[in-house]
Amino acid sequence: MKKLLLTLPLFFAMGCVQQEKAADPTNGFGPYEGQSVYLGDEATVTVFKALDAAWAARDYTTMKNMIEDGGMFVFEDGHTVTTGQEFVDKIEADYQESLEKEVEWGWKIDYAFAAYPKGSNDPKATNQEGQWVNAQFTGNDGTYIEWYQIVEGKLRMWYQTKGDFVIPEN
Repeated sequence: MKKLLLTLPLFFAMGCVQQEKAADPTNGFGPYEGQSVYLGDEATVTVFKALDAAWAARDYTTMKNMIEDGGMFVFEDGHTVTTGQEFVDKIEADYQESLEKEVEWGWKIDYAFAAYPKGSNDPKATNQEGQWVNAQFTGNDGTYIEWYQIVEGKLRMWYQTKGDFVIPEN
């Protein structure tokens, strides 16, 4: 009993020692001084999925509500827009062109994941706001890779690249 009474304060003192929080695991670096890159969360991927579903359904009202006006959105052909209205106008023009050419309009999502850079004190490091989703799509005309910067549930920046090859299905 005496040993137990002497041991209890030792355990109590050990329990009161503040544990240092382990650093989040990083998996890369960003373009600004001091940046590291971390895996994002499923909530950001969920926003991306909702935007993609609205795009596929041509639900332009939902899309415009999910796009931050004043952002920067760059399509694979170099066309750049800054508002939700301009974004959906471009999509609709591409859709109408596919109808005229009798080309199937649509895509298959190959993958998507969220990531985010943090750690820079540079005021130009606006890429640290929110999280980014990287997604790849296969369409009948090629493979698209896109980056979506999602801040507080809205698309702030987006850019798209295209390869003219189609990844074969497994």
